[in-house]
Amino acid sequence: MARQLNPRQLTGREETHLVELPSGHRLQAAAATAFTALQRDARAAGFDLAIASSFRSYSRQLAIWNGKAGGLRKVHDDAGHEVDIHALAAPERLRAILRFSAIPGTSRHHWGTDLDVYDAAAVAPGYQLELSPREVAPGGMFDPLHRWLDERMAADRSRGFYRPYALDRGGVAPERWHLSYAPLAPVCERGLSESLLLACWEDCPAGQEALLLADEIRSALPQIMADYVAVTEGWCPAQYLQ
Repeated sequence: MARQLNPRQLTGREETHLVELPSGHRLQAAAATAFTALQRDARAAGFDLAIASSFRSYSRQLAIWNGKAGGLRKVHDDAGHEVDIHALAAPERLRAILRFSAIPGTSRHHWGTDLDVYDAAAVAPGYQLELSPREVAPGGMFDPLHRWLDERMAADRSRGFYRPYALDRGGVAPERWHLSYAPLAPVCERGLSESLLLACWEDCPAGQEALLLADEIRSALPQIMADYVAVTEGWCPAQYLQ
């Protein structure tokens, strides 16, 4: 049975639940073993299944979030057009960022169960990986890999990996490249609560940059949890959700 992470592990502030893969990426041990097996399966099918992002710490997620909230990192709409973040009122700014980026402490990447993948064999020399909808859309460079993954998932032969953001619920945009290890992730989902997150944001070490849009996040937290933290019911086979 999967063990629940402690609050600091769940929110990316502690890394004792992780092991390192040969690529340097980090996951929980069972997820790392399963992913290595999935890589072998993919190689046999002609794909070079690679990780673009795995574990992401709270501090790294904070840098991404504050960069976007402060206008130092680009924010895009669903069509890929850049959003003028300074032209938006705070609530609209919050929603625009949440469409593609998690609030620090809420990211599934903190858990060591989730990762973003691509087919390294399909990347042309000099190409800058984007993890964008066009790369994984029908006809895109990574579409063959994801059609292969679709077939494996449908047959429950994907080594426990499924897509938590496969459907558009109006919150987080669909991310075909985002895989989650179903034997472990649902336990983490159940452990993440409003009270845990509020305590996490209050526990700001000296010298750490404050969370931008914190007041708006706190006032809208129940809706944020429902729309941007919770994932589609049935995102993986029922046996993993017990």
